[in-house]
Amino acid sequence: MSTCKIRFNDLEILHLCKPNLKNSYISVKKDGAITLKTPKVSGTYIENLLLKKESWIRKQLKAAEENPPKTFNIQDEILLFGEILSIDSDEALELRESLCKVDISNTKSVLKCYDRYYSSYAKSYITQRAEHYSKEMSLEYSTLKFRKMRSRWGSCSSKRVITFNTELIKIDKRLIDFVVVHELAHLEHMNHSKKFHDLVSRYTPNARALNQELKRLSL
Repeated sequence: MSTCKIRFNDLEILHLCKPNLKNSYISVKKDGAITLKTPKVSGTYIENLLLKKESWIRKQLKAAEENPPKTFNIQDEILLFGEILSIDSDEALELRESLCKVDISNTKSVLKCYDRYYSSYAKSYITQRAEHYSKEMSLEYSTLKFRKMRSRWGSCSSKRVITFNTELIKIDKRLIDFVVVHELAHLEHMNHSKKFHDLVSRYTPNARALNQELKRLSL
C-alpha cells in the first residue's frame, strides 16, 4: 500500500493506493478529512473520479461544517440524550463515584471513566428499548452487544446478533429508538430494500427525517 496527499482544486485529499482493491472509495470524515482509496490506477482516472464526485464531496464537507459535534467540559459535565448536564446531576452519580477512585489530573484515566460510564448507561437504557421494540415488532434477536464504534451506530449479523454503539447514549432518545428499530428490522430483512424501509417506517413514521438527522451527527 502506498500513501500520498493530492490536491484537487482547493481540496486536499489523502490517497491510499491498495492494489488488492477491486473498486475505488471516497470518504469524508466529520472533521472534514477526505480520503480516496483506489487500486493501482492512472492519474487521469483519479482526476475524472474526483470531477464526478466533487459535488458530493462538497455536500459532505458543508454538512460537517454546519453540524459540529457537541462538546462539553470533562469533569464538569456529561453529554446524555443530546443534552449537556452537570456532573452533579443524579444521572452522573455512577461517574462521580468512578472519578473518586482515579487520579483526575490524568486525562487518560478520566476519559476511561467516562467511557465506562457511557457503556454502562447505554447497556441499561438501550437494552430496555430493544426489548420493548422486539416485542412490538415480534422479532427476536439472539444476543445484544455493546461497544464503542467509530463509523456506525449499530449492526445486525446473520446470526441475529445486534451490536449497538455505546456512543448512542449521547444522542436524542428519538434517534436511539430509530437505530434500535432499524437494527431489529434487519432480523427480517438483511438488506435495505423497500420492504425493510416499510417495516422501519411502520414503527417510526418519521424514519426518513430521523435518518437524515442521524447522518448529520458526528461519531
